[in-house]
Amino acid sequence: MTNELLLNVEGLSVAFNTEQGRVRVVEDVSFQLAAGETLGLVGESGCGKSVTAQTIMRLLPSPPSRIEGGKIKFEGEDLVGLPDSRMRRIRGDRIGMVFQEPMTSLNPTLRVGRQIAEVLSLHRGLGYGDAKALVVSTLKKVGIGNAERRLEQYPHELSGGLRQRVMIAMAIVCGPKLLIADEPTTALDVTIQAQIMELLQALQRDLGLSILLITHDLGIVAEMCRTMVVMYAGRVVESGPSAEIFTSPRHPYTAGLINSSPRRAKKGERLPTISGLVPPPGQRGVGCNFADRCPRALEKCRIEAPPLAPISGRLAACWNPVP
Repeated sequence: MTNELLLNVEGLSVAFNTEQGRVRVVEDVSFQLAAGETLGLVGESGCGKSVTAQTIMRLLPSPPSRIEGGKIKFEGEDLVGLPDSRMRRIRGDRIGMVFQEPMTSLNPTLRVGRQIAEVLSLHRGLGYGDAKALVVSTLKKVGIGNAERRLEQYPHELSGGLRQRVMIAMAIVCGPKLLIADEPTTALDVTIQAQIMELLQALQRDLGLSILLITHDLGIVAEMCRTMVVMYAGRVVESGPSAEIFTSPRHPYTAGLINSSPRRAKKGERLPTISGLVPPPGQRGVGCNFADRCPRALEKCRIEAPPLAPISGRLAACWNPVP
């Protein structure tokens, strides 16, 4: 574990062309990830987490998407301005990504061994014969037994947990420095979820990976992430050490998320909820995006967006923070 900065996202803003015109989806997002650490990016569906991750990987088609501002520095190199050819060499090699739905992410017409070998063909110039031993080794590394037989199977022949392990194998086979895991346990049952998270922790220890973990499960963040970033409606509303944020959240949205977590509820007790819905892009107003749902909203909150500023040892964007 080192303090060397691996990923530094500075003021990232992303917009899409729509029938209603250009709509900003992610606005002024900033966070840092040190080498060997795990950072949790959390928030409700529609908050911009996956768009942020896909923008880091430069996976969004342009048009209709466009990076309107900011930098994405990976190992000191700004990914925003890189030519596509250079980004293709980084994507899948130095940065790997695990997607939330392995059945739709894997090619149903190719055997899983061939799909993993394609990564080695692209980044290492290896043919299937030369890559096969490394594919088998990587399948074993991600906990897939009888790997020699599994690599000859098609995705539909594997369980959801095994398909996700194949996706992880594809993401790590070239030895990346950074692994982006976008809701890696969403489609899995609780037992398999725990196994996948334990696998990611073991791989981090063994390979020295840095992990950007995108999730709505605060329990996973509490267990895995030293730092966390909370997003709401395209903006960062709070960030800092996970232990401090869970103990004393400063932004009302963060407090609402923590209070509504099923892991905090007693048996038979009704869970608190956050009333209302995340405002869609294009309907977010000029003030705080959370103002209409916030029990602590002031008049100022509706007319002026609060900056992300230091509050009690972390950063929070709130005019009336939780005491």
